Amino acid sequence: MVWLTCVTALLTCCELFAYPHCSAWLLYIYLRTQAHADMHHQRIELAPFSKSDMDLRTAFSCALLLVTLLPPSVNASSKMYIVYIGERKHDDPSVVTSSHHDILTSIFGSKDEALESIVYSYKHGFSGFAAMLTESQAETLAKFPEVTSVKPNTYHEPHTTRSWDFLSLGVSQQPPEQHGLLQKANYGEDVIIGVIDSGIWPESLSFDDTGYGPVPTRWKGVCQVGQAWNTTSCNRKIIGARWYSGGVTDEVLKDNYLSPRDLSGHGTHVASTIAGGEVWNVSYKGSGLGAGVARGGAPHSRLGVYKVCWEGGSCQEAAILAAIDDAINDGVDVLSLSLGGGAGEEIFGSLHAVLRGIPVVFSGGNDGPMPSTVNNAVPWVTTVAASTMDRSFPTLMTLGNKEKLVGQSLHYNTSVISSDFKGLVHARSCDVQALASSNVTGKTVLCYAPGEAQVALIDAMRLTVEAGANGLIFAQNAANNLDNLGACGRFMPCVLVDFEIAQRIASYWKRTGNPVVMVSPTVTVVGNGVLAPRVASFSSRGPSAEFPYILKPDVAAPGVSILAAVRGSYVLLSGTSMACPHVSAVTALLKSVHRDWSPAMIKSAMVTTASLTDRFGMPIQAEGYPRKLADPFDFGGGHINPDRAVDPGLVYDVDAREYNKFFNCTLGLFEECESYQLNINLPSISVPDLKDNVTVMRTVTNVGPTEATYQAVVEAPAGVIMSVEPSVLNFTQIGGSSATFRVTLTGKQRVQGGYTFGSLTWSDGSTHSVRIPVIVRTVIQDYVADTS
Repeated sequence: MVWLTCVTALLTCCELFAYPHCSAWLLYIYLRTQAHADMHHQRIELAPFSKSDMDLRTAFSCALLLVTLLPPSVNASSKMYIVYIGERKHDDPSVVTSSHHDILTSIFGSKDEALESIVYSYKHGFSGFAAMLTESQAETLAKFPEVTSVKPNTYHEPHTTRSWDFLSLGVSQQPPEQHGLLQKANYGEDVIIGVIDSGIWPESLSFDDTGYGPVPTRWKGVCQVGQAWNTTSCNRKIIGARWYSGGVTDEVLKDNYLSPRDLSGHGTHVASTIAGGEVWNVSYKGSGLGAGVARGGAPHSRLGVYKVCWEGGSCQEAAILAAIDDAINDGVDVLSLSLGGGAGEEIFGSLHAVLRGIPVVFSGGNDGPMPSTVNNAVPWVTTVAASTMDRSFPTLMTLGNKEKLVGQSLHYNTSVISSDFKGLVHARSCDVQALASSNVTGKTVLCYAPGEAQVALIDAMRLTVEAGANGLIFAQNAANNLDNLGACGRFMPCVLVDFEIAQRIASYWKRTGNPVVMVSPTVTVVGNGVLAPRVASFSSRGPSAEFPYILKPDVAAPGVSILAAVRGSYVLLSGTSMACPHVSAVTALLKSVHRDWSPAMIKSAMVTTASLTDRFGMPIQAEGYPRKLADPFDFGGGHINPDRAVDPGLVYDVDAREYNKFFNCTLGLFEECESYQLNINLPSISVPDLKDNVTVMRTVTNVGPTEATYQAVVEAPAGVIMSVEPSVLNFTQIGGSSATFRVTLTGKQRVQGGYTFGSLTWSDGSTHSVRIPVIVRTVIQDYVADTS
């Protein structure tokens, strides 16, 4: 009988939901409710309904319950493998593809079977292919002399009115005589940004092409047609769009748009954050929350869209590589990827974009605050952590004793706003048993269970709605990630509070015979009253377990409650997926100003000029358990400071061909990898295994005044003696624009220690202060687990 009720309710929900297919709704919720999935963006939204709240409560509860029972897919004997060959041997892409067919024909013994097995041929930026193979066929291929590697296809997940003002990139913030990066870059005019994600919603006002000139003549991309998408869906803003469905199951595809059109909204949100044009008077779902002018960081740039992520099917690495390959040939200037597959799952094909001068920006992952969870840790990309900004959504809660407390919420729906006090119930963990033992019907439920296992927020919302509650107050460590609260809006207020506020509410409940609470509508607060930035709790942390000599993340940017386009509306989303496009936009602006800078120089400019302090001069903090001062494993070089990045003084450049050695190290094809990794010319120094002493080399290139003198300012990591030789760098027109120096690190004591942090800053005494983080761990013996 319970199942019949649930199925009936789900059918009601399906009839009402606005997506093209009912199962897409189920998959949508399923993706958003995985507690520890490698998502770089987590959200759940309910579309407006018109039937009774009772129907909605049941449908809402059943949908969230049933999706957890979806069966796993069945593996066939053949599965997709990615065969990487390397640099192209021919300029003609058709010849490269023909060579792939020949290799597969030798495996299958039949050209027809070879053609049937191939899914993608990588032929523009590099040579390789994805094909359906058995394990034995893959093993045979791996022995071919021309084949560099064969690996199974892996799956990755897709990990603003205020944020650009917070970064001092507001349209009208700079006086005419003090133009900042945005104005110097002419708002990103005609820079082409490739967004590899879940597609785009072209009708959004953020992508209106009014006032744009012709598409840049260097663009060679296409507007690939498909379901609900024709050639007019592209315009002078969205200048190209492709979609990649190879290897995606029919079951997944039938619930998606077979076109570049974005079902989930993730890619649209990312693209509008990077490059959206100005849209006035927008707010969260038209509620008035977060109201202002929405735009991207490079609002005059152009977009090339590459849809690789599918609802219910993740983002296949094989498709991501195909998109990178096409984007290189299409002519993008910057690539932005707000996705990842978890620590250790790297997209090595991104190197080929960098080899062609295209900066690549990745999100760092949403698995924080645990250490060694950072994704996308290869040295040639820019990896982004997420931070808060100076906007919050305080919600006043008034207790029956007139005490007023403040949480965070998105409580704006007039149909559920009430000026009446409601009964208050403390249901501790808010699991099924706790709710069943409490009379929660029509009351506001406090979920707060110190010392116990508390259910996740999304489960608490489902269970309390199912139990007939009239409100939810949910205690958690970081109370600023509001994305999932949109699911509550139709039914009741849901408020996030920290443990201190929760304890005050619990104490009131305990000592009062008839406890009540009133939840007021949410308001928006911006500016100096909000402590920001802080590294978000969910933002993945370093060190990279796979590449400890490479500091990741590189830099932090706003990624909490970012307001940007989704379909025809504007919604708040959080994640490193939202931080990544901020850095992608700044990268595009820097490339517009400095056309001759390499990807390494652009990354160096952002890292070495990043901020370590907030607007009050206080050290930036990192949310976690507990909150602490942020260190390089939280935010790399610091919080991005775009206007300083345009004039960094010195940069750490890398010939992209040097990264081939790093790639060969990952394949076991290069010796002396430790020494090589220590001396890659990165804007950081990471020594995870200091036994006695080590000397590393770095080279800086002067991009400031021709004649300049820089003095080394050393902040040694605790327990380490650090020296720099030479300690003064002189640049003259005669002497050249680059200088090499040595940094020697010596442990003060032999101890199996932990990481400590320091820095090296080159200062010209006035305008330029070029800082890189220094990270050291002293060891006595390699590979000793610290279990103390």
